[in-house]
Amino acid sequence: MPFSADTSVLLIHITGPDKPGLTHALTSILSEYRVRILDIGQAVIHDALALGLLVEMTEAARSSPVLASLLMKAHELNLQIRFTAATGSEYESWVAGQAKQRSIVTVLGPVILAEHLARISGIIAQNGFNIDRIDRLSVRPPLMPPPGSRACVEFTISGEPREEAGMRGEFLALAHDYDIDIAFQRDNAYRRTRRLVAFDMDSTLIQVEVIDELAKLAGVGDEVARITEAAMRGEIDFPTALRQRVLLLKGLRADALEQVARDLPLTEGAERLVSTLKRLGYKTAILSGGFLYFGRRLQDKLGIDYLYASDLEIQDGHVTGEISSEVVDGQAKARRLREIAAQENISLEQVIAVGDGANDLPMLGLAGLGIAFRAKPAVRRTAQQAISKLGLDGILYLIGLRDRETLAS
Repeated sequence: MPFSADTSVLLIHITGPDKPGLTHALTSILSEYRVRILDIGQAVIHDALALGLLVEMTEAARSSPVLASLLMKAHELNLQIRFTAATGSEYESWVAGQAKQRSIVTVLGPVILAEHLARISGIIAQNGFNIDRIDRLSVRPPLMPPPGSRACVEFTISGEPREEAGMRGEFLALAHDYDIDIAFQRDNAYRRTRRLVAFDMDSTLIQVEVIDELAKLAGVGDEVARITEAAMRGEIDFPTALRQRVLLLKGLRADALEQVARDLPLTEGAERLVSTLKRLGYKTAILSGGFLYFGRRLQDKLGIDYLYASDLEIQDGHVTGEISSEVVDGQAKARRLREIAAQENISLEQVIAVGDGANDLPMLGLAGLGIAFRAKPAVRRTAQQAISKLGLDGILYLIGLRDRETLAS
């Protein structure tokens, strides 16, 4: 192809059916003519190759048969090849673009439809971002997805939002309209180096509120449930609500705790999440306003490193109606989280906190990644991220892990 005198770089677009050895064959030709590669990117979708090479076009390269050789090799390999020339100033503009802030938009749900991606990409564009790449983190779904199916697509975008809070609000409204979750994170070094995950216990690691289960056995289930709901909505401060509920348990036989502990239902995905985190070297913690007795059972079962919870007082084989330790409220959770991070020499930016109630908001706000899990609307609106449509192991997608990297565990 003809070159102008100021042509400095050439973008080579290659598409076609994929097979082993294509990249080697094409880069070997560039090597033969001593061409410098400035950038390279490749993707394969269902055996369809898309390869891009940005190369420097020196005077020697411009006068060589390198392009003719590439054309001949592409024809031989049944590939399509296209060349786009650019000037040095255009290349410098591309280089400058590398300094743009990058962010990650993660879409999670039972299934992801074209309508979802159209609406999400529209919000991205309207807020001044460019989509740099799109990756599927979940395994390829069958044509007839079974119950419990999950899907995840990750957008890497560049630019600065015109108004970040407004964009987050748009994503939250869209997630409410569809059966999906949408997370927006800055793509920085901390996102790729998380080291500690702290969990609430009740309605987070386990599917129930333990105090409600104890209340049913004590015959005060309705009264306790009403206080629990009010506390979860933030209408009553947590210490007051906990003491009111525990007082209603006065006289309950201590063996009722064992009965409830024996049947604690783990939240979907909890075991897979924690085992994967342990395998990858993460530290884990339970920070709970619930009871130490049940936290110890979960700590032993899952291999949790740290545990802080309120201690239910037992005397003469019965619940006294009192708490015999510090009440682990929201501020205590945040304080304990700081202490664990400092003990492990971990930056708070490297911490993930997960919870479902108003009592969890202080630690969710303190952590580098705070996740409201199947939480009340007020908590979802306040937290950085929210997951409602998948199990706890959906968190693995938010730290960028693919199913193929974790399913074997």
